[in-house]
Amino acid sequence: MQKPTILIIDDIPTNIRILEKKLLNENYSIMAAENGKKALEMIEKRKPDLILLDVLMPEMSGFEVCKILKHNPKTQSIPIIFLTAKTETEDIVEGFNLGAVDYVSKPFNYTELIARIKTHTELKHLQDNLEWAVSDRTKKLNIALDELRAAHFETIKRLAQAADYRDNETGMHILRMSHYTRILGKAMGMNEQDCEQLRHASAVHDIGKIGIPDSILLKRGKLNQDEFEVIKTHCEIGAALLSDIDSDLCRLAEKIALTHHEKWNGKGYPDSISGTDIPLEGRIAAVSDVFDALTSVRPYKKAWSVDDAIKHLIQEKGQHFDPEIVDLFLKNLQEILEIFNKYAE
Repeated sequence: MQKPTILIIDDIPTNIRILEKKLLNENYSIMAAENGKKALEMIEKRKPDLILLDVLMPEMSGFEVCKILKHNPKTQSIPIIFLTAKTETEDIVEGFNLGAVDYVSKPFNYTELIARIKTHTELKHLQDNLEWAVSDRTKKLNIALDELRAAHFETIKRLAQAADYRDNETGMHILRMSHYTRILGKAMGMNEQDCEQLRHASAVHDIGKIGIPDSILLKRGKLNQDEFEVIKTHCEIGAALLSDIDSDLCRLAEKIALTHHEKWNGKGYPDSISGTDIPLEGRIAAVSDVFDALTSVRPYKKAWSVDDAIKHLIQEKGQHFDPEIVDLFLKNLQEILEIFNKYAE
């Protein structure tokens, strides 16, 4: 083990030389300073394992030096032993209140002092090892959590693609639509973490389509009323698939799956809720989903132009869509179109 480093701070050179000799014999590495200012400069360059600090010094007392060190996060963990002729109870109490680990009165017994130094340097070594072990373990746990989170997100993405492949051969719809929700979430004031949660959760908005028969889902041409009623059930099927999972991401995905076809005017499905009773994430998903669905080829229709899709969003402000979200969609149209072109079919 590397020799512990002791910093001696004392304005009397003779005291320093005596302590240096005694401590060198005990196999310590020694630093020394004759005043507080010089000591603080030395500590900036090399941090000792323990400080022996005289209290009565000119210009800057030991108590002042201790206070500075204990208020600095970089030095507050260094153990300090006061060495002083001040033996009044209030002085000893002040020293401990400032954060010192020990208080040795002059003249002192060197055997006792060395024993105390040994105790505190060993405690510091144990503390450093414990802090390192905790830090190392925390890093490993964070790495494991990041890997688990990534696997969680990837699983969600693959589930979304599985549903999307059924009526969209490339599965690019979920990439575009989910990125649109992230952009709109940010525009609505969500923080970065919540925006990423929204992006991943919105990817499974149509997971319920897994439960819709191909004869209806892939039908070319307009659905009849009975067929449309079956299609509408994909919201509840998706919410059921995502329910009862102990995950914030899945709870958010469940909410979006259930509400992304609700309308601002209350004429949507499955529950015909309206306005701000529709969860914000569902309202964001509605605008994102419709824009991308309109501008994409489907078995039952050709792709609309971007201009026509935007006209539709504007026409449906306050009817199908939350007016504020449509306005933010238009305000962030350049970023939306970058995603539209990046993940083109």
